[in-house]
Amino acid sequence: MLPGFPDAAPLDGLFGGLLIGLAAALMLLGAGRIAGVSGIVGRAFGINDSGMSPSSAWMFVIGLPLGAGLVALLKGGLEPQFMPLPVLAVAGVIVGFGARLGSGCTSGHGVCGVSRFSQRSIVATITFMAAGIATVAVMGAFA
Repeated sequence: MLPGFPDAAPLDGLFGGLLIGLAAALMLLGAGRIAGVSGIVGRAFGINDSGMSPSSAWMFVIGLPLGAGLVALLKGGLEPQFMPLPVLAVAGVIVGFGARLGSGCTSGHGVCGVSRFSQRSIVATITFMAAGIATVAVMGAFA
């Protein structure tokens, strides 16, 4: 347990980070594609034409929650907590807009782009992190 973070699970985070890195490396080496989730979701829904086949994109998209569910089962379950649906909808639209505006999402830029020393991805990741930190600070101030 970390001081000030009673629910922190650093080993879980380390293991999860290693799995994300391994998956990104396998996708790049095996399929020659960056594992940018927003691009893959866009391909699954026919929003963009480049990249993997639509069926592969759908398998990736379906595998994300299935993988999370499998981990939850193995760890004894989780008690999910959600914001109200209108808040989630607005947040989803804002995130989607930001991913399109930034030509990618945190997985494509933050995981894959930074590891390839892409200047565009480094700037995008700094922007994502600054916006996230500011959002948490504002939300904390009103909580």
